[in-house]
Parts: sequence; structure tokens; C-alpha cells
Amino acid sequence: MALNAESAAAEQPVGWPHRFTIILFFFTCTLILYIDHVSISVVAPVLMKEFGWDEAMMGTILSAFFVGYLFTQLPGGLIADRFGGKSILGFAVLWWSALTFITPFARTVPLMIAARIGLGIGEGVTPPALYSMTARWIPARERSRVIAFNLTGVYLGLMIAFPVAVWLMTTWGWPWVFYTFGLLGIVWAVLWYFLVTSRPEDHPTISPAELVYIQQDRPQADPVETVPWRLFFSTSAFWALLVGQFCALWTWYMFLTWMPIYLVNVWGFSLQEMGLYLMLPYLVMLIIANTAGWIADGLIHRGVSPTLVRKSFQGLSFAGSAMCLLLLAATTSQWLALLYITLGLGAVAMSAPGFLVNHLDIGPRYSGHPGPYCDRIHYPVHWQLGSRLLPGGWHLRCGPRRLAAICQR
Repeated sequence: MALNAESAAAEQPVGWPHRFTIILFFFTCTLILYIDHVSISVVAPVLMKEFGWDEAMMGTILSAFFVGYLFTQLPGGLIADRFGGKSILGFAVLWWSALTFITPFARTVPLMIAARIGLGIGEGVTPPALYSMTARWIPARERSRVIAFNLTGVYLGLMIAFPVAVWLMTTWGWPWVFYTFGLLGIVWAVLWYFLVTSRPEDHPTISPAELVYIQQDRPQADPVETVPWRLFFSTSAFWALLVGQFCALWTWYMFLTWMPIYLVNVWGFSLQEMGLYLMLPYLVMLIIANTAGWIADGLIHRGVSPTLVRKSFQGLSFAGSAMCLLLLAATTSQWLALLYITLGLGAVAMSAPGFLVNHLDIGPRYSGHPGPYCDRIHYPVHWQLGSRLLPGGWHLRCGPRRLAAICQR
């Protein structure tokens, strides 16, 4: 029997909610993704000695990943929004897990660069596909903490990757780092195929109560037929998110990619010390991201403007990480360097309720794409300069440049 929104809100689903299973898959996917992404950074000091690669060559190999990662972000979001995230995300995980597994066979610079580009191609599809499914499975009121919990997979994955990779490398040899972590992703892809659907409406065993609970607080996210690229690039909100993401991710990936080499070659830490001490920054990130996510959702629930919440957390993130980078550049102590790295990455984690979730506020229907869209949503969003009531109680909210033109349609 169909339930209305009021009864669904009062009658919580009995047993384990299916969206929690989806969230756990998101979490473990992100965990494995970052384990595979950072594996080569952990073994980089050994590869440099074994193959005679200098810092410039190693930097070229590490950077090759981002070539593939960049060029699959847009098509990954497009096909996930249009055809559903299950098959797209499952294939992406299978792809980059297989590339991780065969990386030890790439023992020349051209082959290693090709392997890294291939890994980036698969991993580039993953974030937009995850966001696309988040827009369809997760109610708006839960999204800050779900995104924060998903980011916990990043930090926990890195906490696992560094000491485990060092242990595998020193016990069985560096190829086993890639064999072990690659196989882990393949197992995940098999379980994903059998247990997940792209939308809650398609799940065969979801309860009516949970389905209505999701639908009553979920902005419209119909399958995408066309993408309004021109509108993206003429909206100030898009450029704000683009600049915010560039600044935050420059700091994040600089730390992520170079920290093992930096600690070993610059500060003289041993491999074992590096694997142990690098757990600390990601433990701090884990705690701060989840705490910030819960606080942000709590503030929004109490009536604080989502715009103010997103801007405040993102501003604190930028200020904190910038200060720690300046202090890191000036220090002469290895322990202070480790402290500044830890605090700087903790500040980066405050982006969880900032730009990382803001585009789900602005345009959930196009959440798989790297830009917001002035969509038809009744959840309060960024740049609320105008609104117009549409049939069914929906509000059209958008940025200043396109407000007048869109509201006449």
C-alpha cells in the first residue's frame, strides 16, 4: 500500500535501510580507489632506487595519472546521469582495479606512464558516478554527513594504504602492493553488481516506507537527455565551485602524491616510519570531515542558510590549509613539518560540507557533471537571489545572470 510523506516520516523502515548499504558501497569504493591511487606514491622511493628514476622522472610518472583522470570526468558524469550509475561505476572499478593489478609488469617509463594514464581513466569516472547515485539515493537532509562519511573512505583508505603497503613491500616485494589492492577492487565490483541498483525505485526489496522517505526529501533527478553547458558557464555559482575545487584539490593532491617521497628524501624518515607517521594526518582528516558534516547538517536543520554554511566551512578550510603551507615552507624541524602537514590536511577536510556537497544543493539532476545547474528544487540553495513557484510546489532558483531569462520560460 502506498504511503504518503507524512506517514513515511513517522514510520521509519524496519530493519537495515537499503540506502545504508549503498552508502557502505560508496565508502568502500572510495577507500579502495584511494588505496590504488596512492600505492605508487608509497613504493616510489623503492622504484626510484631500483630503476634509477630521478625526481623529475618520478614526477612525470605520478602526473600521468591526472591525464586520464581529467579527460573522463565529463563523460563519466554524463553517462552516469543518463544511463544510471550502477553499470558505469561497476565497470570503472573493475577497470582501474585490473590496471592496478598489472602495474608491476610495466617496468619501463613508457609502460608505467601508460598504466598510470589507464588507471586515471577508470578512476576519473568514479567520483561523478558516485555523486550521480548520491543524488538519487540520499535525501537532501542527509547529504552533508553522507558526503563526509564517503570522504572517510578516502582517509581510512590512506591510513590503511601506507602501513600495509610498506609491510607488503618489505615482506614480499613491491609488486605485491599492486596485486593485493587490485584484487580487492575486483571483489568489490562483483558484490556491487549483485547487490545494487541505480535508483531506489528499481530496488526489488526496498520497503515502501524507505522509498517514500527518500523521495519526499530528494530534489528531482530525472534521467538527463541534454546538458545545458552554456548555462553552466554563464552562472557565477559554477565559477565559484570551479575555483574552490581547484584551490582545495591543488593542496590535497600535492600532499597526497609527494608526501612519501618528501618525508623519506627531504626529512630522512625511514620507510617504516613514513608508513606509520602518515596515518596521523588522515586520522585527523577522518575526524574533522565527519564532525564538520554533522555540524553542517545540524545547522541547516536549525534554519541556518545552506549558503552561509557552505561558505563558512569552505572559508575555514582555505584559511587553515594556507597558513599551514606557509609554516611548512619555513620550518627546519621534521616534527614540526609533520605537525603542519597534519593540521593542513585537517583544514582541507573541512571542505566536506563546503564545495564538495554544494553542487548537490544547486543542481541534483546534473550532479554527475562538474558544475551546478539552476534546477527545479525546493531545497534552499546557493545564491538565492530569486525564486518563482512552479506547479507542484517546486521553486526555480538560480544565479543572477540567468535569473530573469529563465523565470520567463
